[in-house]
Amino acid sequence: MNVAEILANTLSPDQPIRDDATNKLESAATENFSNYTVALVQELVNEQNPSHVRTAAGLALKNTMTAKDAVKQEELAAKWISIDPAMREQVKQATLQALASADQRAGTAAAQVTSAIASIELPQGQWGDLIATLLKYMDTDNTNLKQASLQAIGFVCEGIAPEILATQSDQILTAVVQGARKEEPSQDVRFAAITALYNSLEFVRVNFEREGERNYIMQVVCEATQSPDVRVQVAAFECLVRTMQLYYDYMPLYMEKALFGLTVYGMKHDEETVALQAIEFWSTVCDEEIELALEAEEASGEDEQPPRHNHHFAHMALSQILPVLLHLLTKQDEDADDDEWNVSMAAATCLSLLAQCVDDAIVPPVIPFVEGNIRHTDWHQREAAVMAFGSIMEGPAGPVLAPLIQQALPVLIEMLQDPVVHVQDTTAWSIGRILDCHISAVQLDVHLEPLIRALLAGLNDKPRIVSNCCWSLMTLSEQLGGGQDSEPPASDRLSPFFKDVVGALVNFTERNVTEANSRTSAYEAMSTLAANCAQDSMPTVSDLAIAMLGRLEYTVQHADQLVGQDDRLQHTELQSNLCGVLTSVVRRAGKEFAPLADRLMTVLLQLITTAGKRSTIVEDAFICVGALITALEGDFARYLESFNPMLEAALQNHQEYQLCSIAVGLIGDICRCMTEQAVNYCDGYMTLLINNLQSPVLHRDVKPSILSCFGDIAIAIGPRFATYREPVMTLLQQACGVATGPTGNSYDQIDHNLALQHGILEAFIGIVQGAKDTPQAADVLPMTQIMFNFMNMVLASPECTDTVTRAVVGLLGDLAAAYPNGQLAAPLASDWVAAVLRESRRSRTDLSLRSVAKWANQMVKQATRAAS
Repeated sequence: MNVAEILANTLSPDQPIRDDATNKLESAATENFSNYTVALVQELVNEQNPSHVRTAAGLALKNTMTAKDAVKQEELAAKWISIDPAMREQVKQATLQALASADQRAGTAAAQVTSAIASIELPQGQWGDLIATLLKYMDTDNTNLKQASLQAIGFVCEGIAPEILATQSDQILTAVVQGARKEEPSQDVRFAAITALYNSLEFVRVNFEREGERNYIMQVVCEATQSPDVRVQVAAFECLVRTMQLYYDYMPLYMEKALFGLTVYGMKHDEETVALQAIEFWSTVCDEEIELALEAEEASGEDEQPPRHNHHFAHMALSQILPVLLHLLTKQDEDADDDEWNVSMAAATCLSLLAQCVDDAIVPPVIPFVEGNIRHTDWHQREAAVMAFGSIMEGPAGPVLAPLIQQALPVLIEMLQDPVVHVQDTTAWSIGRILDCHISAVQLDVHLEPLIRALLAGLNDKPRIVSNCCWSLMTLSEQLGGGQDSEPPASDRLSPFFKDVVGALVNFTERNVTEANSRTSAYEAMSTLAANCAQDSMPTVSDLAIAMLGRLEYTVQHADQLVGQDDRLQHTELQSNLCGVLTSVVRRAGKEFAPLADRLMTVLLQLITTAGKRSTIVEDAFICVGALITALEGDFARYLESFNPMLEAALQNHQEYQLCSIAVGLIGDICRCMTEQAVNYCDGYMTLLINNLQSPVLHRDVKPSILSCFGDIAIAIGPRFATYREPVMTLLQQACGVATGPTGNSYDQIDHNLALQHGILEAFIGIVQGAKDTPQAADVLPMTQIMFNFMNMVLASPECTDTVTRAVVGLLGDLAAAYPNGQLAAPLASDWVAAVLRESRRSRTDLSLRSVAKWANQMVKQATRAAS
């Protein structure tokens, strides 16, 4: 096998050649993995190979050891460790040799491979001399070797838990900072060093906490912002951004001495990449201080001191950075793509964050800019004025902005007809911001009708204008509609315009214009309008349902006429949009949708059957089915026999785990809404759910919802759940151990544990409620000790959230209600039970927690009183 030729073919523009090469590599990896890795590293280290072949070899080798999915990553790590140690050593030494390559791309690829191997071996106590070897390379005169070694160090620090290399942090930091100094003659090395420093900033936390070392790090980074090499400047500003994220508390001295001036200078830089990072620095400052303000507000509500001090850098720098931001707003690139990030867009984002940070203080300096430019003959100035006004809608108080909004709205409505599309686009967006943030400032009797007419006219304009007009219409519906209330009003402020608005949206979608996401935006607007409509608009919603149902039927009937990938993608998007509108209509109409239920269910079944591997369409169809289940309740039974095979197939589709998760949710819907009628299907559901819970392949994010589903089934079928109770409790007990296990300070693991805890608690709640007032309650009683132990452990965790606490409190109330005669008096009288009920009744942040806690407290009092 000519490995170099095959690697080159993986980069071929010819799809069949590329696929054939990829298949050959996969076969080689399967047949003899150790020989495959050696063959790849030999191509990587071979200086005679072309650069692209060596890079492809490095990428292929890295991909044998790294994966985004945690389960897959464990498999790859185990596969690497299983290789004969001598062959592993051969691969590692060849990789280190490749770091010295004259080909910089090959050196970078070798650095990535080094990091991939290190991420597996270092946590297992292997390759212990790696860091020492890389640091030794820093003392050579080989610029390429120094550069690649720094890259490797940075990648390793980025991918390894800090504690693994804690004892070597001083040496690592010394080497990286040495390479980043202004005295370093090679800008390539300096760039690699600054990038490595960026990747290791969190890793060197202990060093950063020491004032002397911190001062030196900051000096080197600040000096790098003045490098003659733009790459180094950009990397240095990126470092400052990351430093602000990680070490805000240490920044006052450096802000005052250097960073104010450096970043303002950077924002004015002629090189856009430099200016963008300097702007990002101030966006980061604002992000941090917005979060600190929220923490202070929360602490104040608890009569406590905030955990961290807000230095109000944004307030202090307002007079310096605001004029620069306003000037940068006028630097629009009229030829840029809609999604192309530029200084004007970055400045607008920063201005919006600044407004949220400094609140009312933003208004006096911005309004003169708006007033002075909103009628300007140069469209750049005009658009910048509108952008500035829209950007400060969130932050300042309503009374401060209300008179300005009332003065500006007629001008903005008129500007929806501006001859320049950029101005129209930004105007539609700014109107949406006003409606979203300050609907109370809009004089509806004066402004509503001309505003809606102008937005409807915008639906006949350019696609990008259509998208923002749709967003404004959606926002109006959300703010003024009442359809999502428990009892929708007979009429609302949008009722007089509802039919015209829906009709205009339907007409636009008939044009099948897809640019700038405009068609999808129109369908989303229809969905929102239908979900929020008043009772007197329901006839229009019924007409909309018939029209959308007809379109969906047409797309299914004519799917075989599609030609080309683009057609299929647009067709899939259209079907997704139609399912979304119909889902909203079904949810709003409830049982009133029954006359159309047969047609809808028929087309959804056809769609699921013909969709093949297009899982997103099946997901949308399943969500629509879920809405229909909730609307029809027991009447859905007539469809279940036809739908159930598709539902069970989705439960077994572990590759498409989002679809599997939706299917789990549908089982819960079916059991909740159909209760006794679902019993005949429960054996199949429970078998599949238990298999899924035990599957090592299924994505872990699905498993908490499976646990919750057990609770739904238990409530729905009551005493008949006894058949499944013992295996389910065994699984729940195992899950309790996982859910309260170590997290390694990983945010992903913490979130997963919290989701598991909530799922387990919901399962317990369902089991207790399902057995209440039945002979099965006696069988559940011995299992309650598991529940109490788990709740106590969950509450002891510092990561416990209000959501989990609310589930604990609900379970305590259910246990007390299910056993009111004192059977659980002792555990219910525990100090921790009294403490959580007391704290939850006093909650200032979660009203629903307070309400549940008051009820639970009454139940617990009655249950404990009965025992005395």
